[in-house]
Amino acid sequence: MTEPKPAGITFGGVPVARHLSRYAQDLAVRVVDQLAEQLPAYAALPREQLRSDIVRVAYQSIRSFVAVLESGQLPDAGQLAAIEESAARRAEEGLRLGAVVSAYHLGAQVCVDEVTPLAAPADLPAVLTLNQLMLRYLQRVTAAGVDGYFQERQAAFGEEHSARQALLDALLDGRGVRDAAGRAGLRLPRGYLVLSLAVAPHPDELAPGVDSAVAARRKLRRLRVELERHVRGVVLSALTTDGGPALLPTESAPGEVRPATWEWLAGVLSHLTRVTGAQVTAGVAATAPEGVPDAVRLADEVRAVATGAGRPPGLYRLADVLLEYQLTRPGPARDELAALLAPLAARPELLATLRAYLAHGMDRRGTARALSVHPNTLDYRLRRVTAFTGLDATRAADLARVHAALTAWDATRRP
Repeated sequence: MTEPKPAGITFGGVPVARHLSRYAQDLAVRVVDQLAEQLPAYAALPREQLRSDIVRVAYQSIRSFVAVLESGQLPDAGQLAAIEESAARRAEEGLRLGAVVSAYHLGAQVCVDEVTPLAAPADLPAVLTLNQLMLRYLQRVTAAGVDGYFQERQAAFGEEHSARQALLDALLDGRGVRDAAGRAGLRLPRGYLVLSLAVAPHPDELAPGVDSAVAARRKLRRLRVELERHVRGVVLSALTTDGGPALLPTESAPGEVRPATWEWLAGVLSHLTRVTGAQVTAGVAATAPEGVPDAVRLADEVRAVATGAGRPPGLYRLADVLLEYQLTRPGPARDELAALLAPLAARPELLATLRAYLAHGMDRRGTARALSVHPNTLDYRLRRVTAFTGLDATRAADLARVHAALTAWDATRRP
């Protein structure tokens, strides 16, 4: 038995093209009813839009397939322009791509269900031909819809990204914030939790034979995605593979941030470390939108102080490093404290020994193991530190001055 040509496809003696054409309007309404029933995205659209625009698009699609049945020719790019335009509108309205693509297949199913009962056993070749043609038609339609959808989304994303970048720039600059928020279509929150992030390299960035740039970008993508996923509202950031500032919206005024919020944020930072596979350290400060420039500077300083003081990766507020922060402020007291360690500038092994001893809680054996030296060697080095500086790190009375001197020393050498 020869395979029927598209124009000659009949079920039970009824030409399929003529049947679909005759009932195209009714089928279009049925398609829209099915869309609203099966796809929540379409059910949420205004009824007027469903009964006008969406029904019209469904009708055009059915007529387009009828034309394929009549001519045997799949639609070209020009003929698919209506599908692209419709998909672009759906993207503009915020429908997800999955719902848009599902609509094409659901419409095809309604048409197939309409004509299948007409088929007799002898129409099997015609049924197979119709199914093959429908699949090829759907391939063209789906490709056109996806193209139209993403062209609109790319254009919208570009505009949205530019507007948000302009808002971030205004916040960081401290000028024109309200106007920039209006142009971005965003309502400014009562405040921001301003993060200054420092992100260490992922092990893959240091592995031989691995493209470090690719590994770093992968780390950055995970960092951005997870940060936005855990924060309500729009996160504004200028993150690079090494870190940077991030502004998290909050409805709490700067002085009203609850302890639970800080605990939550510390948990988010721990999660970022796990997901990115890299150590993350952050300074944080709460501020009103107009105070972002000062908050960014404070968060930067808090992070730098915590890192310089040998604190482990994590989240730090000013309250967590009050003493160290104050010791790093410029002034004659800081300079004199730093000068106590000046004799060690040319003796880096003694300075490293002092740091290790403090970091290990004055544990003599633990420090020696960390430095890979004998405990007697450690004792000798600590005695030399005392000889050069007059500070004895093994005496409880001198510990506060030793810590202060080391903090001040680091502050005077930090850019």
